[in-house]
Amino acid sequence: MRNVIVVFVLLAIAGRAYYAGTQSRGEPDSSAAIPTNYPAGSQPGAAPALAPGVNPDAHFTHFRVGRANVKTILADGDLMWVGTSNGVIRYDTVNDKYQLFDTRSGLLAKGIFHLSKLHGRLIAGTYGGGLSHMNEDGETWKTYNIPDGLGDGFIYDLLEMPNGDVWIATWSGANLVRGGDLDDKSSWELFTVENTSGGLPNDWVYALRAGKEEGVVWFATEGGLARYKDGVWDNWNHGDGQGAPYEQVRAQITFQTDPAEYSEHHARQKEEMGLQDVDIAYNPNYIVALLVDTDGIVWAGTWGGGLARFDGEEWRNFTMSDGLPGNHVFMLHQDSDGVIWVGTSDGLARRDGDGFKVYTTADGLFSNRVFSMNTASDGSYWIGSFGGVARIASLD
Repeated sequence: MRNVIVVFVLLAIAGRAYYAGTQSRGEPDSSAAIPTNYPAGSQPGAAPALAPGVNPDAHFTHFRVGRANVKTILADGDLMWVGTSNGVIRYDTVNDKYQLFDTRSGLLAKGIFHLSKLHGRLIAGTYGGGLSHMNEDGETWKTYNIPDGLGDGFIYDLLEMPNGDVWIATWSGANLVRGGDLDDKSSWELFTVENTSGGLPNDWVYALRAGKEEGVVWFATEGGLARYKDGVWDNWNHGDGQGAPYEQVRAQITFQTDPAEYSEHHARQKEEMGLQDVDIAYNPNYIVALLVDTDGIVWAGTWGGGLARFDGEEWRNFTMSDGLPGNHVFMLHQDSDGVIWVGTSDGLARRDGDGFKVYTTADGLFSNRVFSMNTASDGSYWIGSFGGVARIASLD
């Protein structure tokens, strides 16, 4: 058996039976399938409630990915792409087929932070291995790295603008590829704290989002929020109102974790975020997640300072005191109905009026640490955590 194995436990949903198996680079393992079913309302990790077969009442499915974080999920028609710290998984939801892409299939690093489509093909931002663009054969990759113009080999996000420009978030600044031709070295630029005279407040750029106004780009950094508009940089941080004050959250900023997996998960998470030597669970300047909603409002998920809302002039912060399940906000997602979802260190929250409705493992989450989320074409929610993905038919 190969030394890297991705295990999917595929449970019955919506009248179809799914089965668990092991996978290494797309080749099925000889282990016997382990059919398991979860009806609506049953608990993750519980013993199978039904014998193998169709379960029309099933509400959620769990996909196990081993001891790995699921940092990004891309819905692509009938395909779901799952980016983990052990590679990219392509899952065909119609044919129940899946394939793992890692360093053996051409990626230079198996840690994946970002997945999207660029020029019709999958693109992956990796942890130290640059930016990889899937070739037309759907099996191999072309990788762009520092010699090609990237600021760094650690890629956290990519944003394609309506005019074709491409922005890339790296650990050493933000790249702009004018016109989006990655193979044209002359089109590459790099913006840093130094060459923007501090307009970009920190060189670690974690997320990118297009503003509602044409040409506007928002940047989540370790030092605050930045905006690029008409060639001009502006930025905001905790001193301007981003993130709740320490006095407000100091009793709420510890992680709620499963002791059985805490040590490995915590170490991996800190390494992925560049925080190996940091033991303080509060940094309101550090934006982990970013969203510009359909009204143009900017939402910033902070490290221990809760969820920050910015309308361009004023900040408002939401914490556990306002109904969030945790003050470490790892993920922000707005679905096709305009609903805003907030993934935290201790559960998933749905923006509900001026408050939040909270979902946990009791509602079908694989884990309460939510790092990624996407909405499939059938309206189901795919939610990534440490160790796996939950596919939930509905969250009401």
